[in-house]
Parts: sequence; structure tokens; C-alpha cells
Amino acid sequence: MVLANIIAHLDDLLSPHAFSDYGPNGLQVPGPERVETVVTGVSASAELFERAAEHGADLVLVHHGLFWSGAPPALTHVAKRRLQLLFDHDMGLAAYHLPLDAHPEVGNNALLAEGLGCAGHEPFAVHEGATIGVAGRFAGDGITPSDLVARVRALTGREPLAFLAGPPVVRTIGIVSGAGADHLGESAAAGHDAFMTGEPAERVMTHAREEGVHFLAAGHYATETFGVRALGERLAARFGVRHVFVDVPNPI
Repeated sequence: MVLANIIAHLDDLLSPHAFSDYGPNGLQVPGPERVETVVTGVSASAELFERAAEHGADLVLVHHGLFWSGAPPALTHVAKRRLQLLFDHDMGLAAYHLPLDAHPEVGNNALLAEGLGCAGHEPFAVHEGATIGVAGRFAGDGITPSDLVARVRALTGREPLAFLAGPPVVRTIGIVSGAGADHLGESAAAGHDAFMTGEPAERVMTHAREEGVHFLAAGHYATETFGVRALGERLAARFGVRHVFVDVPNPI
């Protein structure tokens, strides 16, 4: 499959132009014109690129790319090594950040809501004029806080940091993967019973208690494996490419 067609499909699907992001979305490093193997991973790193090369990747697709706003204008030795691996093995690199958090089907937050057993979800959590998270709702009488913790644990493979300061029944939950702790107040204002993100912040314990909302943090990395994996599976089904998800675990 032609690389340009894959990138065009991803851009059309994820609409990166609609987001004010922290770095560029889309193709970051050109690769071979034709793509047979796509490796997906959460974050660009030398280890990911080395393992992608072992799988014969033509394109590496990640959530966290190489380039970010405010980064040093000159390449560091770390950036040089990462780029050298891509060049030496003729691999392209594409990254989609907030667009992949926000998408209602293949987005991290929509997939988290579905994985937790929510009966439905709707857009939530505004960043620079665009929604990036979801608000999920549980069917029937809802679930208990302990059940919610168990579901998060099973879904992410992590023991979440949990401040169970909300009601005895959870019917609604705000979800913002990654570093979404700033949206706790927005979730409380929306009347959610619980809020889930990846990374906590020091202030969230008292904030959650004072708002009367359950707060769960299940890991930045662990909450953001879902979107890139779903994108890879979509590309495999649509274009007939081989897809391999490479897990480079990160406890944060």
C-alpha cells in the first residue's frame, strides 16, 4: 500500500486540523513509498524503533511523536539516535496525539469507556475549543466504586491510584486519558460520579474529596495503548498491511 494513501486516510479519519495540539500530527518522518508492515506503539523511542526494525516495519505509528512545541531547536544526541534508527532501517514515522484521544470510535477515551462497560458515551473535556475526552454512562442502576476499580484494573493491567470520594453508586464517569487531571473540575461540574485519567497531580486528592467525586489514575501509558492499536488494526483491515503492536511498558 502507498504510504501517502495511508496518511491521507488517517488525516481524513482523525481531522488533526481541528485541534490545537502540543506538536505536529501526521507524517513526521518520511519512509518508503510502499508500506507492507505497520508497527504501532505509544511513544517514539529508540527501543520502539529497534523492535519495529526487527519486525520489518515500513511505518511506525505512535501516539507520542518525536517533535513537540517548545522542544530545543537543535537536535540532541537522543533525537539523533532515534532519527538514525528510522533512516538506517528506512522506516517512516507518523504520530497522532489529541486527535487520537478524541475520536469517537478509535480514540483512547472512547475505547476506555467501552472497555469499562459503559452503555454509551458522549464528547467531554474541552481543550482549546475541541473536546478530547468522553463522558460515559453505565446502564441500569450503575456500578459500585469497588467494581469500577476492578474494571479499570482489568482493562489497563494496572492497579489504579483511587480516591473513592464520590457516591455509593457510579452512573456517570468522565474520562480523559494520559495527563488529564486538569479536567477533574470540569467533570465534577458536569455532575459525573467519577473521573478517570492516566497521570494524577498532587492537588487531585483534596479536590476530589471536596467535589465528592471518585478519582482514578491508571497510568499515562496504560490508558493510551488502545488508540494506536485500534488504528493499526483498522489499517490492516482496510489496506491489507501487516500490523504489529509493540508494547514498551512505562509505569508512569
